[in-house]
Amino acid sequence: MSAWEDRVAAFAATQDVSALLADADDSQSLVEAERLYWMSLAAGWFTAFADPDYPDFVPAVNTHLNCVGTNPDFVYATASIDGAGSYLLSGERGECLFVLMDVTAGGLGVMDTPGPSLDLIDFDTLTLDERGRFSLLLSAEKPEDWEGDWRKLDTSARSLSIRQASYDWGEDREARIAIERIDKPHRRNRFSEADINERLTALADYPKRLSGMALGFIAGQRKKDLWNRLEHDDWAGQGGVQGQHYFQGLFRLEPGKALLLESDLPEQVRYWNVQLSDMMWNSIDWMNHQSSLNGGQAHIDNDGRFRAVIALEDPGVPNWLDPGGHAEGALMVRWTGASSGPEPCLKLIEVEDLKTQLPKDTPTVSPEQRETQLRARRRSVQLRRRW
Repeated sequence: MSAWEDRVAAFAATQDVSALLADADDSQSLVEAERLYWMSLAAGWFTAFADPDYPDFVPAVNTHLNCVGTNPDFVYATASIDGAGSYLLSGERGECLFVLMDVTAGGLGVMDTPGPSLDLIDFDTLTLDERGRFSLLLSAEKPEDWEGDWRKLDTSARSLSIRQASYDWGEDREARIAIERIDKPHRRNRFSEADINERLTALADYPKRLSGMALGFIAGQRKKDLWNRLEHDDWAGQGGVQGQHYFQGLFRLEPGKALLLESDLPEQVRYWNVQLSDMMWNSIDWMNHQSSLNGGQAHIDNDGRFRAVIALEDPGVPNWLDPGGHAEGALMVRWTGASSGPEPCLKLIEVEDLKTQLPKDTPTVSPEQRETQLRARRRSVQLRRRW
């Protein structure tokens, strides 16, 4: 076969991971899985031709590429690097809650081999001028004449992954970050035939890899029987941010029932959120559904506890988590920079008993108020720098 036919066949083989579905004969699940395969192919394009000599921060995931449990509060970006090189990062810190950069031995890029985290750089540790601008050098050795911030770069480093967190979508100004390799002259050449072939072949294989990761995660949750209950994970070395507490599991809603999530809050916490995903591990459309809540959006009850209701129909409470028509899906709660990691509890209740399960002073949200709220949410998502 020709190289084209080989690559088409490789992409077609992505359907093999459909065996990870709970019911590989269910037509709805199959078409949703196929949607994931095409999404994975589109996501792969951003890194398929990444060049560590000419790095660029590109979107890893976003509102449209919402696979592998994308966090609605984060703006993600990734760049390919060579640990033997020297890289200058410059720009503005912005107003987000935090900007974190994970230096890894391999990320989720098309040309990457997954590898462990080597360093985590908090942009709040950088020196900023009066306009909030920074200059950071990553290299094996610090040049004698360098006066800005410097971090030692491990020679095994292959990828930089940035997360910018925001509670106040569309209001906080995102960071602006440029990256350049400075130990080589800027003389970029045309990609060779062999290089293009190699990268296109890797791109054709990528959907099977990324989709397999997503469906494999959900299959693992099913195997653990995590229906309407949560497990703790720190996701260390698996793409998570160091020092976080994750609680993850699966939700299942029965007719006439709702799922009540209840939790204490840490005494001190830098950031926290709760979010819903579908059974493909795609984050449920947070632009058009209140499928996530963060520490700035959530209503906290007078007793200091956080309570949210997962229900297919609007229960008329502030902390409704809308699964977007999915009776089954995934749930994740994360505490970042927290003094503790309180474990949330889940309870399946009758919708008609909801008022008796919530504090008497829980506010009521009318359909008109919800409409206004959702329209404001939609605008705020679009005002962010998503790519």
